Amino acid sequence: MKLPRDYNIFGNKCCCCLEEILQGSRFSDSERKTRISAQTEKMGKYFGTDGFRGEANKNLTYEHAVKIGRFLGWYYGKRQGKKAKIVIGKDTRRSSYMFEYALCAGLTASGADAYIMHVTTTPSVSYIARTDDFDCGIMISASHNPFYDNGIKLINDNGEKMDEETILKVEEYLDGKVDVPLAEREEIGRTVDYVEGRNRYVGYLIGMSKYSFKNVKVGLDCANGSAWSIAKSVFDALGAKTYVINNEPNGYNINTDCGSTHIEHLQKFVVEKGLDVGFAYDGDADRCLCVDEKGNVVTGDHILYIYGLYMKERGKLLNNKIVTTVMSNFGLYKALDKVGIGYEKTKVGDKYVYENMVENGHRIGGEQSGHIIFTKYATTGDGILTSLKMMEVMLAKEKPMSELAAPLVFYPQVLKNVRVKSKPDAQNDPDVQAAVKKVSEALGDTGRILVRESGTEPVIRVMVEAESDEICEKYVDSVIDVIREKGHLV
Repeated sequence: MKLPRDYNIFGNKCCCCLEEILQGSRFSDSERKTRISAQTEKMGKYFGTDGFRGEANKNLTYEHAVKIGRFLGWYYGKRQGKKAKIVIGKDTRRSSYMFEYALCAGLTASGADAYIMHVTTTPSVSYIARTDDFDCGIMISASHNPFYDNGIKLINDNGEKMDEETILKVEEYLDGKVDVPLAEREEIGRTVDYVEGRNRYVGYLIGMSKYSFKNVKVGLDCANGSAWSIAKSVFDALGAKTYVINNEPNGYNINTDCGSTHIEHLQKFVVEKGLDVGFAYDGDADRCLCVDEKGNVVTGDHILYIYGLYMKERGKLLNNKIVTTVMSNFGLYKALDKVGIGYEKTKVGDKYVYENMVENGHRIGGEQSGHIIFTKYATTGDGILTSLKMMEVMLAKEKPMSELAAPLVFYPQVLKNVRVKSKPDAQNDPDVQAAVKKVSEALGDTGRILVRESGTEPVIRVMVEAESDEICEKYVDSVIDVIREKGHLV
């Protein structure tokens, strides 16, 4: 399978930020206006769509963690009229210990009881927060980022990402706009070892499988992260012949040349060992990518297609729709059209996928990166759950992963970044918009163009998907040439 290529004319590898589409050949004018206006949403000063993230003790410090704990412990205690009960999990980064203890100090100082799940996955914290009567959950992780970064994700009592209103209150406290009293005497909180919560989550996953995995040879890449102590236990319990790589975390090797962001190692491992399938997770195991028995990558788009079709065939695909983001490959939509499955498109970010699913009652959605959400079973992306669901389809249909994925043919993709003086000026330039419209019309139903504004850099991203690399290059360059001619480049 030919994977999309990313280009950056300034020499840096592009990463997909939580951005929005500015123009798109597959969207109506009303859809486009909705998506463009969504960029003006109020964004938090510290918390983005996936928590408060930054380099440990540089952008995100232990003082931040103490304060977040202080506020949450007080806020939920005051709101409930009783001692707050908050569960905490962490990934394998060295700094996660520091943030765990800092959060516990803040929580207990404000009168809350902190329940510690230790090293565990983000979806496990989500699961326990909603099933074990917690006021909220906290996950310490920077997902697929390098070890020196970390993050604090806030989860509500339903296992969902924390609502914006509460997060903004946390930020007000971080900025010194709110006073929070210290608990005293018998009101001071305590910490509780809660490894039983992680064990219960493992049991939940094992009990979910409808099939025995006996004699199926499965490869797992745990990214030296949260999945290392959970994934193998689940597959072993279900009878699989489990082969694991990158399951020796040392605090510094999480995501380092491994996991879903470096899936080439699992590809080689599956072929060398003659395995039936492989699954790669990221640092906190909320995403999963697959490798078929031939060593080909099975992306999040493939997973949406494979499981969505499986649901449709059994009459389980409510509304006959799958929720995607604007970054899903054009080939996914062509494949879904062929089997009569509809789809929604949201902004990039599993938060927006989940919101759409809840609002419209859809059952499956996700991102190309492997964040897949099954709302019947979880309120967030869950990498291990996703791998179990893919095993289910293989075993139910008695087909290898390569055959299940074959109908989805990826369109070549070229993405280039251009550094501009002003993103609004560049994107609103009539000549630039005319160039984008011209490409959109030329592609018709054989491809698409997306022009997106970076959320973190003075950069406009121009992406084209079409039937060949040459067509992609030509149309991307045609838009960039206009941006250059109009004097927008730095």
